[in-house]
Amino acid sequence: MKLTVIGYWGGYPAKNEATSGYLFEDEDFKLLVDCGSGVISQLQNYINPENLDAVILSHYHHDHVCDLGTLQYARLIKGYLGENLPSLPVYGHQEDEPNFANLTYKEITTGVVYNPTETIQVGPFRISFLKTKHPAPCYAMRIETINAKVTYTADTSFFDEMISFAKDSDLLICECNLYKGMDGQGSGHMTSTDAGKLAMEAQVGEMLLTHLPHFGTHSDLIQEAKEQYMGKIELAKSGWNWKKE
Repeated sequence: MKLTVIGYWGGYPAKNEATSGYLFEDEDFKLLVDCGSGVISQLQNYINPENLDAVILSHYHHDHVCDLGTLQYARLIKGYLGENLPSLPVYGHQEDEPNFANLTYKEITTGVVYNPTETIQVGPFRISFLKTKHPAPCYAMRIETINAKVTYTADTSFFDEMISFAKDSDLLICECNLYKGMDGQGSGHMTSTDAGKLAMEAQVGEMLLTHLPHFGTHSDLIQEAKEQYMGKIELAKSGWNWKKE
């Protein structure tokens, strides 16, 4: 399994950057997890949009889905240029029907409902879900292959069920939109110390902090998380990659 960070900012993209977007690759299958603002522009540093095999969305806030329309147009234009592309499956939950309906566009993309109580297979990836604590219906994902286990928290405040969900993951992609001492319960986001506690109690192999804030000093997030978790911690950045054979 190979992971490449396409975007990692919370809310809106910093200059020349993108919000949430993560490219998972295995057995030549390319899965995009979330498709936020600026993701399609950044994605082209690594692969072309027409080379995606599937997309899956945690929820429908703009910073996680804003570039889906851009992706649809990119594939539409390739069709105009004579490339015969199959309809791209875009997986999402159906708890917000108007937003789910937008996943299907002509014959360019096709919305596919995932049942969050079940594990699904998307190419070589086995994906299970946990509903998070966030103002909009949102699902964390555990993405597994034969050799690798990655948990993506999506957007959430801390809650105990996340510990067993992330247990023994090789990599925890953990949202960290707030600093130590802040209260994330109302906004549905985690602090640095929440992230450290989750990584420590779930006994993960390493942690990537993402969905980063537009204020403060990001290196402080690592130091604060290390008060709880002594394993390897890194800050997400464009092009950051991780691989497990």
